[in-house]
Amino acid sequence: MDTQIQKIIQKSEQLSIPGTRELIYVSIPEQKLYLYRENELHKTYTVSTSLKPPSEVEDSFGTPRGLHRVEMKIGENEKAGIVFIGRVSTEKYFWEYPDEIQEKNLITSRILWLKGLEPGKNSGDGIDSFARYIYIHGTNHEEKLGTPATAGCVVLSNEDVIRLYDQMPGGTLVYIDDE
Repeated sequence: MDTQIQKIIQKSEQLSIPGTRELIYVSIPEQKLYLYRENELHKTYTVSTSLKPPSEVEDSFGTPRGLHRVEMKIGENEKAGIVFIGRVSTEKYFWEYPDEIQEKNLITSRILWLKGLEPGKNSGDGIDSFARYIYIHGTNHEEKLGTPATAGCVVLSNEDVIRLYDQMPGGTLVYIDDE
């Protein structure tokens, strides 16, 4: 068993959280997301995490570390490239927006909203991943994938986030690591 899956299992056991059939491991240094199914590596995706250093602190714009779960899945059946504002589909593709809007890292295609599971680390007042609206989502800047480029979220290509969304149920455990 590789060290990534061991970290997820060890942390979930420490917190008395039951494992899930699918597990996600995000490596900030590698800018990769690893999807495990029944503790075997199923797929690897290139991602972007925060441009700022990793951080759990509110308004830090850092990607939070530690154990999370997919608390909500948003965007079922939306088309690739559709923009979400406030977790609601605008029914417009990112390329339909003016250039000044497209310069931002828009939330596109699907949203996997993460809830921190470690009290005092990524769950609680001032450090809560869910309250910070930390997502795994699609992006209008796929050319930046593989490099830090976000305000805290984990982003994938639009096709990859749809594939990931379709392969995993809500409640899936997600471990974000900066080692």
